[in-house]
Amino acid sequence: MYYIFITIISSKYLNNQFKYIKCKIICLLFGFFVATILSTISAQTGDWSIIAAAIIIAYNEIISKMVYKHPNNQLIILTIINNLKIGIIYGLLVDAFKLGS
Repeated sequence: MYYIFITIISSKYLNNQFKYIKCKIICLLFGFFVATILSTISAQTGDWSIIAAAIIIAYNEIISKMVYKHPNNQLIILTIINNLKIGIIYGLLVDAFKLGS
């Protein structure tokens, strides 16, 4: 009886962890997609590139302050927004390497 109870709890826990990991990966990929959109739109008009960069940096700093102010706080929405931020940073880095080559 005890063994069955433990396996049920562990399977639910693992299922929740896989859902959480899938959500993180989707947010990273969506952030990468948003970075591609931001770099493409700001490249079309030369005068918006400085404003777009300022908005991206402000967004990055505000989210970093909210997430890393209390590292023990494990709110799911903050984790999702942080993964979106990481995806945007990664996407802009990849776009910079594409432009540099």
